[in-house]
Amino acid sequence: MYVAVVLDSFLDCSDQQNVVIMVRFREKNCSRKRTADCQQKQELYTAFILQKENLETLEAIGFLSSELGVLPSDFSYTGIKDKKAITYQAMVVKKVTPERLKEVGSTIERKGMKVSNIHSVHQHLRLGQLKGNHFDIIVRDLKHQGNDTSANLKERISEAIENVKKNGFINYYGPQRFGQGQNVHTDQIGLALLNEEMVKAVKLFFTPEDTDDPVNQAKRYFLQTEDAKGTLAMLPDFKVREKMLLRALNRYGVNCEGCTRGWMSIPHSMRIFYVHAYCSKIWNEAASYRIKTYGTNVVAGDLVFSQVNVDENPSLSDKVHVVTTAEESANKYIIQEVVLPMAGHNVKYPNNKVGQQYHKMLTSDGLQMCRFRVPALQLNIPGCYRHILKHPHNLSYHFSDDSVKEIGTGDNHLDESKDSLCLSFGLDPSCYATVCLREIMKCDL
Repeated sequence: MYVAVVLDSFLDCSDQQNVVIMVRFREKNCSRKRTADCQQKQELYTAFILQKENLETLEAIGFLSSELGVLPSDFSYTGIKDKKAITYQAMVVKKVTPERLKEVGSTIERKGMKVSNIHSVHQHLRLGQLKGNHFDIIVRDLKHQGNDTSANLKERISEAIENVKKNGFINYYGPQRFGQGQNVHTDQIGLALLNEEMVKAVKLFFTPEDTDDPVNQAKRYFLQTEDAKGTLAMLPDFKVREKMLLRALNRYGVNCEGCTRGWMSIPHSMRIFYVHAYCSKIWNEAASYRIKTYGTNVVAGDLVFSQVNVDENPSLSDKVHVVTTAEESANKYIIQEVVLPMAGHNVKYPNNKVGQQYHKMLTSDGLQMCRFRVPALQLNIPGCYRHILKHPHNLSYHFSDDSVKEIGTGDNHLDESKDSLCLSFGLDPSCYATVCLREIMKCDL
């Protein structure tokens, strides 16, 4: 219930104006203090499966938001999928009806996307809802590395796969975490943001690659002129992040305040993506150092998830236990239980040489006093923990023979047999198939 006060005026015969206050009561469905449930019922959410090929997830969202007339921040999803693959992922978009989403189907197909299983839901997706990913991969044209052809190729591959099945693989963040660019990687932008170097972060963001396509031409022009308005006109519409930044820069200038406002103009999930990329790079380097220093032995000072329920809502730092010297001697833990922290303000670091290495890496990047909070950008990075080793689930494989016919000179024809490896497996959330595959193939992909 709420009170609506209506002022009505009446005139009497003495020409003197009297004011009467009439109080009317009107019922509403929600209380004056709206609850989250009430707000969610009023919101419109549409869930769907996005199929994409040769597109980054954020780029695909840029296309979709442009076609649907909504903001990229109106999309929720549970992870970023590879660009160089055919991927399927669940998404939810706010303020769009299922009918409206179906209308843009033919348009987005020209961009390498399809939407399916479109239906109404009551809320957005959250990161914790992802339970894992399934992969079907074909590796074609198998051959030996270098000149070593002494062993049977299929036997060597089978041996490598069985080794990964048994022992797992180092749980590195894959190269796609750091972007496809050769000149600037996303972790470099994240480091600049953590150091609150807003102008530097913008210029890194607009650093072009060595190609001469329209996007890189526009980036090159911006760095040379700082003409945000002119650059806006040069960029294609699907470059949503770039255009958001440039509109703010055009309004506020390419200075600290303008660049800060520029970063604030893009969705929070995109801003924090760059910082997470930097933290991922530090984790990768720490994992390599940990294996190089201690191998697969669990040593004093390592971190494992705590078996003790500290309280109903333990802090992040209470979720891990520091391995003691006595526990090392008793071989109480195995390497599969060891975790390393993603840098943040609420994590413990190993109490051994690995912890010292974390400190050394952060110091060399100027982050020795970093609070892993950037208030100007509303970024808060508490950190988390990640297992050093992971195992694929339900890994199966077989070889297929792709026969091709090559036409030689004259009437000579050569039949050549080329083998392919077909892999199928599942991975836990935030694990990378490229890393698992690299361990099997023993080469960079």
